Amino acid sequence: MNLTKSLILTVSIASILYGCGSTASIISTPVENIDTVPLKVSELTETEKHNWGHLDLVKDTIPGMSVDKAYAEIIKNKKGKSVIVAVIDSGIDIDHEDLNDVIWTNTKEIPNNGKDDDKNGYVDDIHGWNFLGDGYDEQLEYVRLIASGDTNNPDYNRAQAEYNKEYQKYTGYKSNYEQTLQQVKIADEGIKKHLKKSNYTKADVNAIKTEDQTLQQYVGIVKYVYSLDMESVNDFIKELEEGLVSINERLNYHFNKDLKGRKTGDNPDDINDKPGYGNGNVKPVKKTESHGTHVAGIIAAERNNGKGVNGVANNVKIMSIRAVPNGDEYDKDIALAIRYAVDNGASIINGSFGKYYSPHSDWVRDAIVYAGKKDVLFVNAAGNEGLNLDNKNVYPNDAVGVGPEVSDTFITVGALEPKYGSGMIAGFSNYGKINVDVLAPGAKIYSTIPENEYDTKGGTSMAAPGVAGVAALIRSYYPKLSAAQVKQILMDSGLAVKTKVIVGGDTNNVKPLGDLVKSSKIVNAYNALIMAAQLSK
Repeated sequence: MNLTKSLILTVSIASILYGCGSTASIISTPVENIDTVPLKVSELTETEKHNWGHLDLVKDTIPGMSVDKAYAEIIKNKKGKSVIVAVIDSGIDIDHEDLNDVIWTNTKEIPNNGKDDDKNGYVDDIHGWNFLGDGYDEQLEYVRLIASGDTNNPDYNRAQAEYNKEYQKYTGYKSNYEQTLQQVKIADEGIKKHLKKSNYTKADVNAIKTEDQTLQQYVGIVKYVYSLDMESVNDFIKELEEGLVSINERLNYHFNKDLKGRKTGDNPDDINDKPGYGNGNVKPVKKTESHGTHVAGIIAAERNNGKGVNGVANNVKIMSIRAVPNGDEYDKDIALAIRYAVDNGASIINGSFGKYYSPHSDWVRDAIVYAGKKDVLFVNAAGNEGLNLDNKNVYPNDAVGVGPEVSDTFITVGALEPKYGSGMIAGFSNYGKINVDVLAPGAKIYSTIPENEYDTKGGTSMAAPGVAGVAALIRSYYPKLSAAQVKQILMDSGLAVKTKVIVGGDTNNVKPLGDLVKSSKIVNAYNALIMAAQLSK
């Protein structure tokens, strides 16, 4: 959830240029200049809201990835190769009605016999691996550093200062949310009582004329809620309540220096300790552990089955790797998860996670190098703090600072809003001319959540799997292309946007989109497949 919002109230392709030994380039859709595309003035329909990331900028005036157009005009009746996409995340509901037929199965392993049949070091890893075991709640990485008491660590004082600042900030958030929630609930009940109905509209509220000062206050509060782009007061109340859950988790678990969250019995500071720790249960431990299921649905929810949503890619099998807890992930788990994915056949890895402290970042970078050497593409979420990653270290990454990249198969993705123009980059999205490669739909994305349900979530966590899905289409229909070529296609074939955009949600900070992302482009599946077809020749 984007806390800032609530706290206020609180292609037709013209040509492809391809030469031997040169970088492929594409004249993006529309040819003349996509910056002349008219701004969409009407509200998105319910169908558009649930599918906007698949729509086409020219046809729909929404900055989607032209996925539907790609299926209609390019893929059509083509048959592709099955592609394994590893999702390193929280648990995935592999029994979900929209995912159960796209889950990877390790056919070399006999289920539930307590043996490592395929000798890969993991017992009964039928659909992937759970590096967290029974664990769920965890600290943030810098809280672990403080709890260790290692004052000789060069990051200790910075961690302590950040802890003090963040704890105070979230304590303030908690108070603000609680007060706002109470005020909005009271105002909502007052409006319902006055209108004598439980469901009312913005028009109903605007039509209220009264001299009653209390009712005037209620109307003012509710009007302000609507001014925040909320469809209903109930939606806003739900958002506040979900925000409070997140805030309380931050205070009670993520900032809890006494928390002992790890349940696997290994030493997380020794990458060789207890090989094969964890278990084969890749499902969420509770319904609210929904992140991994949501990500998996964006990539590969069963297409055209009459249920829920369509994933970006067909011909995909999702390998579920549970390694991201409710808190910061451990470097050991991520490094081993990447290697597990590579060694067990994944050709794409989606990593919708990240943190700003990483005591063993070298382990993870070594694993990223390993993936690159094995021709595996890693799609990485940029992060959700509206920061310039050229000035701020974030992990995982394929470089130290703005230094040379250790792999040419690691691509970092920022997030777009479902609106074209100056506000198209999500205010929460991290950016960086050097360290963020492309942009893709990430705000307000509708996808699967546990127990056969669906929900809308936002973040670069949602943008990365969209790109992983496009990568899976390329690798499915053009399997001769290398991971490095797929990355280059994703970057070269996107829609180049020259317009100035709001940076980090700050309306006073407006820059050309090209200053914020390496490729200056938004990912486009239609263009990508055309370029892939040319390159594969």
